[in-house]
Amino acid sequence: MFSKLLGRHRSWDTQAHDLYDTLVAQARQESFYLAGGVADTIDGRFDLVVLHAFLLLRRLKGEEAAALGQALFDLMFADFDQCLREMGVTDMGMSPKIKKMAKAFYGRIRAYDGSLDDEAALSEALSRNLYRGQPPAQPALQAMTAYVQAQAADLAAQPMDGLLKGRVRFIAPQLP
Repeated sequence: MFSKLLGRHRSWDTQAHDLYDTLVAQARQESFYLAGGVADTIDGRFDLVVLHAFLLLRRLKGEEAAALGQALFDLMFADFDQCLREMGVTDMGMSPKIKKMAKAFYGRIRAYDGSLDDEAALSEALSRNLYRGQPPAQPALQAMTAYVQAQAADLAAQPMDGLLKGRVRFIAPQLP
C-alpha cells in the first residue's frame, strides 16, 4: 500500500501482455514447425514458447526490468493454466501439471543459459529439449541453433526503453 502512495508501484500488466503476445506470435510461426522440424504438438508449442520466453527474460534481467520480467513470467504461467483448463484438466489435476511445466521451464532455462555462447552445446540442448531427443535433419538443427544465437544478439541490441514499454522485435527465422 505504501509503495503505491510513494509512487514506487508500477503495474507491468499492459507491457507484459504486449511482450507475451509478440513472443507467442513468434513461437507460432509456421516455419519453426515446417522447415525447423519442431513437432506441431502441445509439447512442441510449449517448447517454442519457453525458448522465446527464455530469450526475452534473459534480456529483461537486471534491476530495471526485473518486475516486468516477473509479470511476463506470471502471465505465461497463467496462460498455461488457462490452456490446460480448456483442454479439460480439472482443479485436482492442475497442480501436478503446472509443477511439471515449471520444472521443465527451469530445466530448459538452465540448459539454454549455460549453452548460448557455445554452438555445439546449444545444438545439443535444443536437440534434447526443443526436439525432445528427436532432432530434425542436421541442416534444420544448425539453422535453429544459429537462429537462437542471432535472436539473443538481436534482443541484446534492442533498447531497454522499448522493452519496458512492451515493445519487442523478433527476427525472422531463416530455416532451411
